[in-house]
Amino acid sequence: MKNVEHIGIAVKNLSVSVPLFEKLLNTTCYKTETVAGEKVNTAFFQTGETKIELLESAEPDGVIAKFIEKKGEGIHHIAFEVADIYAEVTRLKNEGFILLNETPKDGADNKLVCFLHPKSTNAVLIEICQSKS
Repeated sequence: MKNVEHIGIAVKNLSVSVPLFEKLLNTTCYKTETVAGEKVNTAFFQTGETKIELLESAEPDGVIAKFIEKKGEGIHHIAFEVADIYAEVTRLKNEGFILLNETPKDGADNKLVCFLHPKSTNAVLIEICQSKS
């Protein structure tokens, strides 16, 4: 794994949270995007070499809505950048980690992504990601 690519934070409402994080991080949101397959709206901030991704549920039954219902707003996942996501999926499976999706799928910010089940990572949702281009 190369580095922490971003930290995902579940929020109830981007229209409230984006201005809050702009003030907190002293920078503007550089990108918003909807990932229809995940039923999520995202907003990105660059802080140093790491990004912050705010995640708002686009649907009442979306995974982020369910997360917030159970745990409240807060850190949802940590994403690590990898050089070869396919090789990393194989390595992680061989190491005994449980993947939520064994085939990389399209994610936000022009990335291919896979998630590791928190049961195999001390209750932390881990994302691995690789730029598509």
